[in-house]
Order: sequence, then C-alpha cells, then structure tokens
Amino acid sequence: MRMLTTLLLLLCCFQLGKSQRCTEGFTYDLRARQCIDVDECRTLPDPCRGDMQCVNQRGGYLCIPPGLYSQSYARQESTSYSESSVGFSEPFAPPPPAGSGPGPGPGPSYPIVSRSSAPCYLGYTLGEDGTCVDIDECEAQSHQCNPTQVCINTAGGYTCSCTEGYWLVAGQCQDIDECRYGYCQQLCANVPGSYSCSCNPGFNLNADSRTCADVDECDTNPCTHGCLNTYGSFMCTCDEGFELASDGTTCIDLDECSYSDFLCQYTCINTPGSFSCTCPAGYYVFEDGRSCEDLNECETDNNTCTASQVCFNFPGGYTCLDPLTCEPPYIELSDNQCMCSAENPACRDRPFTVLFRHMDLSSGRSVPADIFQMQATTRYPGAFYIFQIKSGNEGREFYMRQTSNVSATLVLARPIRGPKTVVLDLEMVTVNNVINFRGSSIIRLTIFVSEHPF
Repeated sequence: MRMLTTLLLLLCCFQLGKSQRCTEGFTYDLRARQCIDVDECRTLPDPCRGDMQCVNQRGGYLCIPPGLYSQSYARQESTSYSESSVGFSEPFAPPPPAGSGPGPGPGPSYPIVSRSSAPCYLGYTLGEDGTCVDIDECEAQSHQCNPTQVCINTAGGYTCSCTEGYWLVAGQCQDIDECRYGYCQQLCANVPGSYSCSCNPGFNLNADSRTCADVDECDTNPCTHGCLNTYGSFMCTCDEGFELASDGTTCIDLDECSYSDFLCQYTCINTPGSFSCTCPAGYYVFEDGRSCEDLNECETDNNTCTASQVCFNFPGGYTCLDPLTCEPPYIELSDNQCMCSAENPACRDRPFTVLFRHMDLSSGRSVPADIFQMQATTRYPGAFYIFQIKSGNEGREFYMRQTSNVSATLVLARPIRGPKTVVLDLEMVTVNNVINFRGSSIIRLTIFVSEHPF
C-alpha cells in the first residue's frame, strides 16, 4: 500500500518585547538571532514506519516510499525563514525554484514522483479542472491502519486513531476499562469500548448516568405505621403497644400481659396497642390504672343492711351486724358489751364482761404480724394479769405475747387464706392474792379474712 503523510508548516519567528518565540518545527538560534528549521529526521527516533524514507521540510517532515522519491530534488537547507517569505499562488502547485519566491531565503522544496507524470504532491491527484485534489486514502482503502484502528483522512495523507473507549497500546487499539478509574459512583460494568453504571438497591441512577441518588421509600408507604427513610434504605417504626413483625414492615400488637405478672394487681387484659387492669367484685381500679382499691359499700350505701343493722366493711366485701343481744345471765352494758353481775350466782365462774370487737385481715398476710392490742383498764393494788386465747384458735394461727404486766398483743403466726371468718375469745385473767381474788374478762374478736391479698 502506498502512502504519503504530508505535514507542511510554513513558519516564521517573531519578536515580542525582549523574548523570541518560534512556531512548531522551528527553534531559535542565538547566534543567528533568528528561527531555524528543526531536522525531525535526525532528532526524532524512527519518525517513519517500515521502509518509508524521512525527508525533512521547513517546519516539518515527509515520509516517502523509496521508489517515489526523486533524487533529482535534493533537500534544500536554510538557516532562516521568516513568515513574510512564504507565498504561494496555489496551495498544491509545484514548488518554485530556489530564490524565485518573495522573501530573503529560498522557498521550501517538496519531493515529487516526476514532473511529467505527477504534477501534484504525493497524497494529491490531478483533478478534471487541472487542480490538485486530496486523495482520500481511507475511502480508497489505501491506508495502512491495522484492523483495530480507524482511518482519518487528512490533507495529503491520513492518520490512524482509535475509537472512543479504546486506546493505542503497542500499535493495537485496546479497550479502556473505565471501571478501574472510578467512572461510576457505585456499580460499574465494563463493556467493549464503553461502560455501564448502575446503583445499589435503594438508589436510582441520575441523569448523568454515573452518580446515584437515594430513593425515599417512605413515599410509597411501605410501613403499616411509621416510616423513617435512611440512606439507601428505610426503617419502619411502630406505635406504642406494637412491635415490628419479622417482615420488617408490619406492626403487630404487643401482648403486654404476657411479659409480666406484675402489670396489674389482679387481672391484666390485653387490648390493641395497650392493656387494661380489672379488679374483682368489691374493688375498683385505682388512679394508677393498675392497683385495686377496696370499694367501701358501707360508705357508698351500696349494701343490703337494714336500718337496725350495722354495716361493717372489709376488703372486697361487707357484712351486716345485727344489734347486740346478751345471752342470760349477761345483761347489756353498752352497745358492744355484755356484763354478768357478781351478785348473780349464775355468773360465778363466768367472765365478768364480754366485749365485742370486729376487724378485717387480708388473705395471706405475711407473718409474724401484730394484729390486735389488749390491756387492763382497771388496775388493783397487788393484782397481776394473765392474757390468753381462750377459744377459736384451733389451727394455731395466733398466739398472745404479753408486752407488760397490764397489756398483751395478739400475733398472727401463720398465714390465713380467705374468704374466712374467725372468732377468737381473748381472755384477760385478773389475780389478786392479797384479797384472794380471781376474775376474768373476754374480748370476743371477730376477724373477717378477705378473699384476695389486697
């Protein structure tokens, strides 16, 4: 394939202030004080490929096949050439003889095949109108570009280049791996001559086809309750009383009652997103919403006691106490006390007085616990007192602890479970050895044990 690459630069040097500048292909000679031509054939390593011959020109050089170079045209050397000396009437006309052109020095010489058969420079052909026209080596397939390269026609020659996405390595066009150079913000896939960018889940590719933008997943309402957008993803939140299901988007009710037995004092009822506490009959839910408070039926008139009865409230219930009736030989001394007169022979060996008392007790109360106090109200010189449980303590739940010579305390020794009613006769024995006297008094204590421990 025959080829001629022509590069013609007609250059001159010029002066700007004190500095001298030369155009490409020339260098400034300090001795001559002017721009002189650079001989690329000597200074460049292998300027021409294969067996092409390098021919120096003013401001450039030519690569000529050996058979086309006419030895009759020797290279013309010149040490100076100014811009004013360049003048051609026709761009592709044969060069004028030395010294014929304007300017101080000879004009450039161009190697030609022969004057008779090729009046145009190499790379041009004579047109029908007699002018020299450029030969398109790329279209004529007369170029020497390898199959991986692209031929680009130039004036008088051609160049070999690589398409976009390729670069020249050792004379061959090789694919550029754009992914190695961070062309994509996130994901990159290299393809021959190009590349393709993509984004991780939760991102969309921007219009520049390189960068990624976060997707606000909350715009599509993926969560049953609340949604919080995050970079590249999202997070679902649940209202109070709900928890996130395994799918990460659905909120399910949280059964608070199953997490603790101490949320409610009595019974816990789960509700959607919350819970509620209930209390047994005779109680109401306190202000804290969890504990149970006794409902005093006697104060609220929510009882069935008659006018002659006395309403006695205890935790979780109430009872109606009938008016006091003293069994003979006892007579009524007050509303809650019966007396047996010492003058009555039937009262001998009987307690002098019987005092009626009532109290309540929570079921399962912790022990030991002091629950009742009794003491002598009348004191005699030389007398001492004995306190004891006379009856009602068959289960041994109670005992008396004397706290002084005139007082004692009833102690709960074992827990009692209700509902239950316990009647104890607590006896105080008075002994006076000085006058040889022994007598006793009874407190009949009725204890209402509640069903619940509150």
